[in-house]
Amino acid sequence: MANIKSAKKRVVTNETKRVKQQAFKSATRSAVKEFYKKVENNDEAGAKELFLLASKKVDKAADKNIIHHNAASREKSRMQKHLNKIAQ
Repeated sequence: MANIKSAKKRVVTNETKRVKQQAFKSATRSAVKEFYKKVENNDEAGAKELFLLASKKVDKAADKNIIHHNAASREKSRMQKHLNKIAQ
């Protein structure tokens, strides 16, 4: 454990931030998984709706530096490809 007062504060701050980021990342992953379930079931309308939600969450995670912006773009691109396949 840290001895300096400011270092003790940082430990608490970092833990709080870690927990919030972990929850946000989990929610983002869940949204993406739900989208892929709809794609798997060929539910085009549901998939479109969840695509908007999932891409919004992915973008927000990138804005908050929880995931890298290139990773966010890559994930959105993959989801769009799957959506286009079932839309044909």
